[in-house]
Amino acid sequence: MKVLVTGGGGFLGLYIVEQLVEAGETVRVFCRGEYPRLKELNVETIQGDIRDAAAVERACTGIETVYHTAAVSGIWGPWDYFYGINTQGTLNVLEACQSQGVTRLIYTSSPSVVYDGSAHENASEKLPYSQNFLCHYPHTKMLAEQAVLAANGTRGLATVALRPHLIWGPRDNHLIPRLIQRAKSGRLRQVGTGENLISMSYVENAAAAHLQAAARLYCDSPVGGQAYFINEPEPVVMWTWINQLLALAGLPPVEKRISVKAARRIGSVLEFLYRTLHLPGEPPMTRFLASQLSSSHYYDISRARLDFGYAPLVSFDDAMQRMEPGLQRLAAR
Repeated sequence: MKVLVTGGGGFLGLYIVEQLVEAGETVRVFCRGEYPRLKELNVETIQGDIRDAAAVERACTGIETVYHTAAVSGIWGPWDYFYGINTQGTLNVLEACQSQGVTRLIYTSSPSVVYDGSAHENASEKLPYSQNFLCHYPHTKMLAEQAVLAANGTRGLATVALRPHLIWGPRDNHLIPRLIQRAKSGRLRQVGTGENLISMSYVENAAAAHLQAAARLYCDSPVGGQAYFINEPEPVVMWTWINQLLALAGLPPVEKRISVKAARRIGSVLEFLYRTLHLPGEPPMTRFLASQLSSSHYYDISRARLDFGYAPLVSFDDAMQRMEPGLQRLAAR
């Protein structure tokens, strides 16, 4: 079977590529840059922008299954940037899949599409889409997910959306490096009581979920047209986990704290200043970030287990051990 991975040079995408190659699949990658690891894997690579419909069309030629991971994440930035990549890029993928006779599309979504700032405790896929987005990333991912699920069964295409929560692991170039950098600079603050529970997705487990869903995906299957939360079976206490990561990196635990009310107030003020004054970069605190750092958000994976046999490959303890060398390198920089 010939498969395409969009964003296959990225954090999650590369792990999906590796698992597909190991499974004996013929893999093509659509990505923006050059990645040494893809050359090592000897996979076909097409460089292009997901916003370029013609380039996406060419990438889907002769493909049976598409894993669409290409996206831009973040808590700050212009609407057009997030919409162009996350929403319009996904619409380009959908159109290319349908015109080129692709039979299966596995879309990487996010639990943030249903996150409204309130606590989510063992929440299921019955949660409705949020009506109150505090940043553009979840909004544009929601629009993309809706389009993907609505396309299931059209022109022979079966679709599914997976929502891995807080993907982490070796080669992460976003979440963990920022955490370590803030801790080293003394700018990391615990928001709230520190007792909030969260779900996490170790990257190899999140990648495996994509392959497991694909194996059960066809238009009339229970998987077709559905969205699934993907994370480890048990939640963790967020700030306990953060301190465990810092300990592995040889750094002291977080000791400074700020109340939720103060964090949200600061986030609101900083958002106004950055937006009004067109300041570069992103605010160190936003309302969305304050909510994420202080509230519980963990999800039930029963449906993924039932419908396509989702089963993590790596335990939490093993995952933490695999993180230690990389954490120490980050702390030494």
